[in-house]
Amino acid sequence: MGKASRSKKERSRDKTGQWTAAGAARAAHRLREQTQKLLVGNPWVQVTLAETINNVVSELHAVLLNSNVSEFTDEPQGIERDAALSMTLGKQGHPHPWPQTAGEAASWQIRQISKLLRQAEVLVVSPAAHAAAMAAAATLEPADVSTLDRDRDIPMRTGLLVLPEPVVVVNRTGSLSDTRAFGWQFITQHQILPTAQYPGVRVSTFMDRDGPVQPAGWRQAVSRARAAGSPLPPLMPDGMYGMRGDACLALESTETLARLSEDYRNMQDVLTQASQWRAEPVPEMGEWAGDRVVDRYDDFGARYMFAFWRLLSQGITAVGTSRAPAVHAAAQDDALPQDPDVRVIRLAAPSPRQTDVPGDAKRLYHHRWPVRMHKVRQWYPSQQEHRVIWRGPYIKGPTDAPLMLGEKAYSVDA
Repeated sequence: MGKASRSKKERSRDKTGQWTAAGAARAAHRLREQTQKLLVGNPWVQVTLAETINNVVSELHAVLLNSNVSEFTDEPQGIERDAALSMTLGKQGHPHPWPQTAGEAASWQIRQISKLLRQAEVLVVSPAAHAAAMAAAATLEPADVSTLDRDRDIPMRTGLLVLPEPVVVVNRTGSLSDTRAFGWQFITQHQILPTAQYPGVRVSTFMDRDGPVQPAGWRQAVSRARAAGSPLPPLMPDGMYGMRGDACLALESTETLARLSEDYRNMQDVLTQASQWRAEPVPEMGEWAGDRVVDRYDDFGARYMFAFWRLLSQGITAVGTSRAPAVHAAAQDDALPQDPDVRVIRLAAPSPRQTDVPGDAKRLYHHRWPVRMHKVRQWYPSQQEHRVIWRGPYIKGPTDAPLMLGEKAYSVDA
């Protein structure tokens, strides 16, 4: 990693190397402003997104040609390409008719990302809250994310979440990306039939241009773009996904969710086989000490955001402000006005209650651990009936205890 990259990462930390809310807020403000400035009209971003879209749609189309998707519609033969476009761009909020070329689709995506950056509320997440979201995301099954109720689970319609450090993700083809931020927007999803419309959420992922993943080809692209007068933005658009937000699977049985999760995995395995022509060996990164997320089923972004929203809505995390101090004149290169709209997400204060059993027997936990999503029968006195609802994922245990990522939690009876 070069000097410039290290300098940018240090701006969210104080002189002791500790993450600070004020530093993170200033860094997020800077990243958004610079990305807005360098995004629109950038031919390098356009080409990169168009190539990604073309690969995804072409591979999905090839898989659907060998499926029975045409049996589920009244459309004539050739429905497979429309189905591929609806499963990608339609889920992202693009209405029919679909773009004719990948370039047109990329231009549309850039307009949506630009709108996101202009309108989004900006959030930064503390390292501890980020670790909790990562742990909770790891417990989720593919079908769990379709229990999302956007009006209940998501506190704002448009947001940009900047992570404390990049997350290195191993993609289905073996390539690496370093995810630094997620953005989301409420949308209407469009499927093949004109009447098939659903409330949804569009999630955009952003790579860290100067992050830990710096293969030779990427460094060359960054240098060429800068030399051509169109430098790449510091938050480089990396992907766009559509999530249903109407809790469409919230009332399904556990068995049904398990079957749908398995169907999803099988579909993704077939898509991985279809993408082997562009597969590459996972490179070594000698100076990166963080763990990698192996995104075999192409759903890490959806699982992370679902876990983050649920932790936020359930009170596991607390929302505050950066309360950034004034920037001294000596640091003119870094001077930015304080952004009061940057929200800081931290783990909530620990509860003083540490007993889970009645009487004198106390159960003292020495770790925190993620609890998977699970169904419960909730009694509603006003309706005089039980209703099945989903709880989790959430983090259990004292907030000041270390986070344990395994399946077991040990307690000591006092």
